[in-house]
Amino acid sequence: MFAGWRKDRAAGPEAPAPAVAPFGLAVAAALALGVLVVMRLAELPATGWLVLFCIAGTAAWLCPRPRWLRPAGALAFGFGWAALAGQHALDTRLPPELAGMDLRLTVTLAGLPDVRPGLTRLDARVIAGEGEAAVLAGRRLRLSWYGRAPEFAPGEQWALTVRLRRPRGVLNPGGFDFERRALERRLAATGYVRAPQSAQRLREAGGLDAWRAGMATRIDAAGDSPSLRFVRALALGDTRGLGERDWEVLRATGLSHLLAISGFHVGVVAGFAALLARALYWLWPPLGLRLPRPQGAAVLALCAAVGYAAAAGFALPTLRATLMIAAALLARLLRRAHSTAQSLALALIALLLADPLAVLGAGFWLSFLGVAWLLWCLPRDGDAGYLRALVNAQGVAALGLLPLTVWFFGQASLAGPLVNLAGIPWITLLVVPLALLGLLFELLHAGLGLWPWRLAAGAMDLFWPWLERVADLRGALVWLPEPSLAALLLALAGAFWLLLPRGLPAKPLALLLFLPLLWPARERMEPGEFELTMIDVGQGSALLVRTAGHVLLYDAGPAYAGGLDMGEAAVVPALRATGVARLDAVVVSHGDSDHAGGLGAVRRAYAPARVLAPAGWRDGETSPCLADEGWEWDGVRFEFLHPPPHFPYLGNEASCVLRVAGPHGSALLPGDIGVVIEQRLLRERPDLLPADVLVVPHHGSRGSSSAAFVEAVAPRYALYGIGHRNRFDFPRPEVVARYDAVGAERLDSAADGHVRLRVDAQGVRVVERARTARRRFWHEPAG
Repeated sequence: MFAGWRKDRAAGPEAPAPAVAPFGLAVAAALALGVLVVMRLAELPATGWLVLFCIAGTAAWLCPRPRWLRPAGALAFGFGWAALAGQHALDTRLPPELAGMDLRLTVTLAGLPDVRPGLTRLDARVIAGEGEAAVLAGRRLRLSWYGRAPEFAPGEQWALTVRLRRPRGVLNPGGFDFERRALERRLAATGYVRAPQSAQRLREAGGLDAWRAGMATRIDAAGDSPSLRFVRALALGDTRGLGERDWEVLRATGLSHLLAISGFHVGVVAGFAALLARALYWLWPPLGLRLPRPQGAAVLALCAAVGYAAAAGFALPTLRATLMIAAALLARLLRRAHSTAQSLALALIALLLADPLAVLGAGFWLSFLGVAWLLWCLPRDGDAGYLRALVNAQGVAALGLLPLTVWFFGQASLAGPLVNLAGIPWITLLVVPLALLGLLFELLHAGLGLWPWRLAAGAMDLFWPWLERVADLRGALVWLPEPSLAALLLALAGAFWLLLPRGLPAKPLALLLFLPLLWPARERMEPGEFELTMIDVGQGSALLVRTAGHVLLYDAGPAYAGGLDMGEAAVVPALRATGVARLDAVVVSHGDSDHAGGLGAVRRAYAPARVLAPAGWRDGETSPCLADEGWEWDGVRFEFLHPPPHFPYLGNEASCVLRVAGPHGSALLPGDIGVVIEQRLLRERPDLLPADVLVVPHHGSRGSSSAAFVEAVAPRYALYGIGHRNRFDFPRPEVVARYDAVGAERLDSAADGHVRLRVDAQGVRVVERARTARRRFWHEPAG
């Protein structure tokens, strides 16, 4: 017995499992999870708790035992660090008491100005402010200059009188979240220049952005080819010359990532530099005696990545990609044997520590995964196949980034995989090198870059018409409904499964994990039921009515001078995100731009079967809406109450008044009618006025919603389509008081964002208010 005991003692205890690496994959994943949890919060915890999380998390992160402690510490630290960063960004926003005031500021222009007909947009950093505005020093602004503006150049210093507001945007499914973008970019306020005659240029242009502006001008002057706009985008990250048609073609062909400097491009340039380093070592073998080839390739790749990021103005995507590449190459410079996974983990940790709010942007994930796929495809032995690997990597990225593309943009390019086979080598191996060669030559001597730029433009002249033909094919681009988080995670798992090495069994089954991306997470409707959705378009109107099998859009939102079309920016994305595949009818209440401005965008996206509008407004393009005419869809009755036949087009007073009624409830959509038409309806159609839901006439102006009309309709819900702090001061207090008097619950787009009501066997109920259901800590409070 004792002999056996001695033998066991001699063998010693079982060796403990190795400690978790402090900067390994498990720690990086835990840190990222902690950061992402913060991005799902509606409110941030108190600062004291966040500091405690950071201190405790750091202590746990530094402890090697037990094995779970380091990831747990990274999780806690990531939560506290990201929340503190979010709180600091919120604290730098415009103080509420300064909103709407005229402020005199000294600013430095940053980035390249965006010049459009009648509008110039500027990014600026505040140097100093007069009086109360002094607190804005150091903060970033987005300014608009309306009308004819002077020639601005990046780096100039100006004294301006401005009127500012805190960042706030519309909130809809599938729509652009401007408040999130403002937080990610640390934008304190948006506003416009007042009293342009008082603006003073205090200092001439200078710095990196001024150099970029000068290079952009030289590229434009290199020839007459319209494709020089693509050369400018690829060389400098300057996409101001790309129009909406260009982006449509790029989206449809899956090449958006190739026509702007992204993290993937920076990785490709670094790969080319490593390839060049190999050639140098082959041409001059003694170089290896001074600096080993792996370290030399790493140095040149890093220099190339930093140089390309500088040409792009150190935009956030390029900065992130450069930091990732630097972290991955650091191990090679230090002669450490790191796997690809370890390098990516180190890069992810570095990115999250430098800027935890970067996870809010699609560019973070597309850049990170783009470079990850690039490193995945590069040869492991460093000996051969770099050129083929660089091309293969972009093909892999088309599949690997598909789930994130659907998550962030709600689309998938069916033509993309095929187009990438030609587009990747043509753009990445031909156009990009020529564009960058032109920059390099131009740095050496003015005028030397003209021919490389002309050749790059010529290459795009040959390639672009073919892309346009592909983009115009039916089904080239598919728009998908807004996916759930579970659908995204399943699709990412499917992509990873498909991209694992050959020989793994049952790979075709991975395609099943993509299926949840194809259908919206919505309840089915039965005959007789309907949904009414007020889309948040700011100061304007856009309402969606859905039955069990049909869809109607009432109004299409506003369009503004300067190019902002809410039909394109809000209405169409909301329709696509909620799974609307077709529009059976569109009703335009009347021709005012806040109701009809987005009609063109809706028509381009959906080609609705019918468009109805008041007679006398675009008669050749629309059918008239006439009182007493109607139809039934799936047990739900649609009927117009106004205007009668032969009624002249009188703008607001000619609005199409639509009643939607089913066995469980009704809704009244009156457009912008005023008191005169309300009185007429009270005389002629009193039996059809009562409704559970009323879209308040003319957004709550004092010229509508007479006491008699409000009492006759007696709605349970009163919907106001208004913009936040709109210049009309709608809704008027006396109008709101009338609806309060009949017990109507107020729902308005400024306070609630997108609002969805359901009329079914359970009654009439609100099922979603976007600023409640989708609220995150960066969203401005309702009201």
